[in-house]
Amino acid sequence: MNQSSLNATLIFTSYGSFHPLNYFFFALTLIFYLLSVCSNVFLMLVICFESSLHKPMYILLFNLAINGLLGSSAVWPKIMDILYSNTKEISQQACLLQVFWVNVYATCVYTTLTAMAYDRYVSICKPLQYHTIMTASKVKQLLLLVNVIPACVIALQIYLTSRLPLCKYTIDKMFCDNLTIVNLSCIRSTIVNLYGLCVIIGLILLPIIIVLVSYVMILTVCLKTSKDAQKKALSTCSPHLITFINFSLASLFNVIYNRVHSSRPSGINIFFSLHFVMVPPLLHPIVYGIRTQEIRRSIARILRKRDLCMVV
Repeated sequence: MNQSSLNATLIFTSYGSFHPLNYFFFALTLIFYLLSVCSNVFLMLVICFESSLHKPMYILLFNLAINGLLGSSAVWPKIMDILYSNTKEISQQACLLQVFWVNVYATCVYTTLTAMAYDRYVSICKPLQYHTIMTASKVKQLLLLVNVIPACVIALQIYLTSRLPLCKYTIDKMFCDNLTIVNLSCIRSTIVNLYGLCVIIGLILLPIIIVLVSYVMILTVCLKTSKDAQKKALSTCSPHLITFINFSLASLFNVIYNRVHSSRPSGINIFFSLHFVMVPPLLHPIVYGIRTQEIRRSIARILRKRDLCMVV
């Protein structure tokens, strides 16, 4: 192995030459990042302080908000640093670390959404058994599975990628991703490629299939119930379904960007690359805040308490 590649410096080429407009984009990026952080932290605080939300669905939603913070923080600070300082360099170790957190974010979102789909399935299809199935210990097990398994799997993927010797040192992307680093290598590793395929199948495609099967079963049960029950089920599932569709579209955009970005206009490149880490972390807490009645009520109670305290 080329030992010098362990300390290699990689250069982003997607940002172009420095322009005063960079400061505007820096400010815009900062606003998006702060909005994402604030919306997720606010949702986490509401769930934390409202005892009525200490239920399996909202505990999993708390985990989803943590993933949103992780995805945003893995990418935006480095982008802001490049825009502000015009320093387009990143060490190989920092690049691999960014890849690790971005991939953990992506896979953990899918596994968390899968656990949430399972919770909705039990709630709607087996309502009388819900409390015996979704126990506190079961929720802890689910949280362990949706977080630890992706982290361990991605850690091994990053280790395999880090063993590849580099012959090229330019990254034509907005941030680091595993495929780009693999393509910078002097060799083509069958093990790395096969392992990457297994990661996609096991932590992305399989969760998508499980979520879809869950909703087919939910739909089958709903069709046999009354109109009121169908409306209640729809209102319960709609935030999760919107979140799932949105993140799947974001993932699809990211795949398109990684595969065919060189033949597309730069504006579309930027949208495809940043949508993945910009829109879902910002949209998910807003969707749940607007579409979930219990969260709306909890927020209203918190605001009333705050107003009461200010009056007193």
